[in-house]
Amino acid sequence: MAILAIDPICKMTVDEKTAKWKSEYKGKTYYFCAPGCKKKFDTDPAKYAM
Repeated sequence: MAILAIDPICKMTVDEKTAKWKSEYKGKTYYFCAPGCKKKFDTDPAKYAM
């Protein structure tokens, strides 16, 4: 069964097991659907972190 995360930028669901793009922020892992979403998050993670 897939474990789904929500991309904090575009709000798409992302399978944590197969996600190609992810970032760590304050001890939590964030998963992204595309490199552009990851880049936007990495520029200002405090703005998008949940």
